[in-house]
Amino acid sequence: MRILITASVLFLFNFLSFSQQISGLDVLDKAIKYHDSQNKWKTFNDTLYVTMESPKNSNRTSKIIINLPKEQFYLKTKRDSIISEYNLNKDKCLISLNGKTNLSNAVLKTHNLSCERANLYKNYYTYLYGLPMKLKDKGTIIHEKVEQKTFKGKPYLVLKATYEASVGKDVWYFYFNPKTYAMEVYQFYKTDHNGSIKKDSGEYILLTDEEIINGIKMPKTRAWYYNKDDGYLGTDILNK
Repeated sequence: MRILITASVLFLFNFLSFSQQISGLDVLDKAIKYHDSQNKWKTFNDTLYVTMESPKNSNRTSKIIINLPKEQFYLKTKRDSIISEYNLNKDKCLISLNGKTNLSNAVLKTHNLSCERANLYKNYYTYLYGLPMKLKDKGTIIHEKVEQKTFKGKPYLVLKATYEASVGKDVWYFYFNPKTYAMEVYQFYKTDHNGSIKKDSGEYILLTDEEIINGIKMPKTRAWYYNKDDGYLGTDILNK
């Protein structure tokens, strides 16, 4: 028993000492090496198939094509009998609903379809499935200090990321496995007009399992929860 206790204390001491020595950018580089060892994200051109499960709605399936070199993005979603499509080709935007492209303003408004929303989806999916590589983007500020935290009973090395005003106001935390540097959790908070975190805002996302897409290790399952009360929002499942 004494040996076990001593070993545990030694591991904790080494872990704390290591997290104080390594910098935020060092952890990020190691995480990127784990997820994208061949540096393929910059030329990513592939298709993602995602099923979204939520407690209050029927499942939504999505086909997502991201072509970074050609600046193209395509999203096709289906929930029940409604099929919507967004096709972005640089500055060009095409929207369709159940196969029809000549849509009235009333129909677009009813189904919340717009080119602005298409770009939001593009940024959303490119950001989340491009992590942690996207943390190298211009305007992202990786804080130097690496925190050691236990979350849901597991130890993590945690990076804090904030953004230049032109990019965003949220504060993000990224949780990495201290042995492999795999990204296993991320979390964000909203801020007030002074830039202080609103503690009852935002969400955390638990990442489990992986799929290898175009040589990149991506989270297969992402489960979303509110920070304030651990309320469950839904789960995204990535399929090949």
